Amino acid sequence: MAAKDIRVVYDCGCSKDDFLKLLLFAIGLVSGVISGMGIGGGTVLIPAMIFLAGVSQHSAQGINLTVFIPTALVAICVHSKNKHIRFRLALPLILAGISGAVLGSVLASSMPSRLLRKLFGGFLLVMGIYELFQKKKS
Repeated sequence: MAAKDIRVVYDCGCSKDDFLKLLLFAIGLVSGVISGMGIGGGTVLIPAMIFLAGVSQHSAQGINLTVFIPTALVAICVHSKNKHIRFRLALPLILAGISGAVLGSVLASSMPSRLLRKLFGGFLLVMGIYELFQKKKS
């Protein structure tokens, strides 16, 4: 990705390449914090990559998956150390998730970027509404 592709124009007294590096670092940091909390860093990373760095929906989702691997490994180590992971419960979810990832990857690759973006936006909207109106559990 070239610095000329940046959609955000900000005069920080640095070159566009340096600004892009700072922007990507900030996006990665925020995404990593949210990912480490188990919320899902892609909820920040994907829209930020699209709207701030000018990346296509397909590329943003691919970058998100690439970023997810190392951040998830670190988060797994920390959560495992704190005994927050129930591996017997996680195993069937992992196996089903692998199958779903194959299906989802094939589907996403065959979709137009515009449709993929609308589906992602709709998913975020539904999840946001759910979180706002869910009843508090004790």
